[in-house]
Order: sequence, then structure tokens, then C-alpha cells
Amino acid sequence: MAFQPSSESAIQLDQVNFVAVEETASILRQGGLVAYPTEAVWGLGCDPFNARAVQRLLLLKQRDPAKGVILIASSMEQLKPWLTQVTPQQRQQLEASWPGPVTWLIEDQGYTPELILGRHTSVALRVTAHPWVRALCDAFGGPIVSTSANTSGQPPLQTRADIEQTFGMEIDALLDGPLGGLNRPSRICDLATGEILRP
Repeated sequence: MAFQPSSESAIQLDQVNFVAVEETASILRQGGLVAYPTEAVWGLGCDPFNARAVQRLLLLKQRDPAKGVILIASSMEQLKPWLTQVTPQQRQQLEASWPGPVTWLIEDQGYTPELILGRHTSVALRVTAHPWVRALCDAFGGPIVSTSANTSGQPPLQTRADIEQTFGMEIDALLDGPLGGLNRPSRICDLATGEILRP
């Protein structure tokens, strides 16, 4: 499957509020829930290895735990534990689409927490091109959960005001940066089969 090379985000690195990023990363490390801008919509995130935080996030969204959630990272290096079994050809596919708005389903090797996988045997991974989110993952020290900021079944939220109205004090931090300008959430593809599950 061929992908166009990822375009650079219109948001520049020098626009990132690194003080706010570090404060948000600190809250993640303490098990908090945070809202942050992504390429297309606002996302909700937490530490994927903190089961209590993930459970709290799923309850907040009213999301079926069987569905699993996406992990988002700043680089392929941060996803290294999940990429140990990919073939050279598969790695080329990843490198051709990352960083960018493509999420890949990659067969889990026993590393991923059950609440992240849901009922699946594959984990959903993405390397983002959004400078604020890349800075957040770097400050946190690894990938974070990325799920749309909404109640399950409702449209993803598009503004800070929408998030504050919907979730209020139920989240612990809101990283107030710009969205990346895309008009839809990331494409989801299966690395083993090449099947596109979400265009």
C-alpha cells in the first residue's frame, strides 16, 4: 500500500508553550487525565501503563473497554518495544507514513496493557506530526493514550470551550494549543494485511 509522504504541520515548533507542555506531562506522570489538540480534533490522554488512569478515561468517555485505544508518540524510537517483530518492508511502510495522521494496527507481543488492547490482539500506534503533541510525548517520556475528546457516540469536540462544557473538572489539565487543520481523525490501517479500517 502506497502513502503520500507526510506533510509538515502548519504549526511551528516555536509556537509551542513548553512550560504548559511540561506541566501537562507532570500531570500525566501523576496519573491524571488531560485534553490536548491533535491534527484534526481534541484528544483525551493518560499514561497507558497506569491502569487506574485508563479506567477513569474509559468511564469518562463511556467507552466500551473492549474497543481498546490508540497510543500516540513523538517518534518511532518511542514505539520501539512494539516494533520488535515488524519486517523491513513493514518498517518502510511505517516510515513512509510517520509522522502523520495514519494509525497502524500492529500485532502485540505481550507488551501492551489489556485496557489498551481491548478485545484485540493488535495495538493501535501512531507517530504524530503535531508539534505540541510531540513535545508532550517527549516531556512525558513516551507514548500516551490518544482518544477523541467526546462522549462515545457523539461527535469529537472541536474547541476548548466544548471540552470545558462537556468534561468540566473531570479532566486534570487542558493543553491549550491549536488543532492541526485536518478535517478528519487519523486513517487506521492493519500493518499485517494492508486493510484500511478507517479511511
